[in-house]
Amino acid sequence: MYSLICSSDGIKARDIARYTGADKTVINRLLYSAPFIHELCYRDSGYRWHGLIRQAHPHTGLGDFCGYYGSVTRFTGQSEDEWMEELKAGCRQIGRNLNDTRGLFHSFRDAREVMLGLFRDLEALDISSWEICFELRIRKSRHVRIYADVLVITMDRVFSLEFKMKDVIDPGEELQAAKYARYLDIIFGPEYEVIPALVLTRASDLYTWQQLPHSTAQLPVCSGDMLFNLFDEYYSFLG
Repeated sequence: MYSLICSSDGIKARDIARYTGADKTVINRLLYSAPFIHELCYRDSGYRWHGLIRQAHPHTGLGDFCGYYGSVTRFTGQSEDEWMEELKAGCRQIGRNLNDTRGLFHSFRDAREVMLGLFRDLEALDISSWEICFELRIRKSRHVRIYADVLVITMDRVFSLEFKMKDVIDPGEELQAAKYARYLDIIFGPEYEVIPALVLTRASDLYTWQQLPHSTAQLPVCSGDMLFNLFDEYYSFLG
C-alpha cells in the first residue's frame, strides 16, 4: 500500500483497495494508522494520497530528509567547501546536531574522500543517473526512525554505508550498519534492493562478509580503498 501511494501521482483509497485486493474498510483504517503512511504520506483536497518521498527516479522529496542530496555528477563536480556548506545547511534544516567537538566535520570530509575515490574508480562507466545522500535522518515518530551516513542509489539498488574512522571490526557497529535496512526497503519499494555495509576508513585492503551477531545474515565490511569491490560484487564491473 505504501509503495502504491509513493509511486503514484496521487491515488484514492478505492484504487488502493482495487490494486491490493484488500477490503476498503481495512485500507481506510491503515491509511490513518499505519506508521509509514501516517508519517510519510498525506491526503490532498481531492482525497488522493501522496508520499513525501517519491518511489521514482529521481527520488523527489528525499532531499528534505538529508543533509546533502544530489546526483553523483553534481557531487563530484563540487569543491569541498561548496559541498560542506551545503551539507551543513541541510543538516541544520533537518535538525542534525553539528557539534564538532568529536571531529564530526573531519568525519564528513573523510566520507567524502572515500566516495570521490569510489566514483573515480567508476569513471569509465555511466553513473550520471546515480544519486547520493549524506546524513539521512527520517525521524517522524518513535515508529519511523531511519539514519544513514551515506546512501548511493543506483537504478536498482540502494547501498547504505555506515562510516567509521577505525581499522577494527566492531560487532556493535555491524549491527548499527544493518539496523535500518528493512525500513529503507519500505522507503524505496520493491524495485530496489537495499545493501547495508560497514566502511572502515582507517583500514586498508579489507573486504569481507561478517555474520551478524545472533543472526544468519551477513554484512559486507570494507576499507574505504576497497569499496569498489562491494559495487563490483553486484554489478561485475571487472567482468
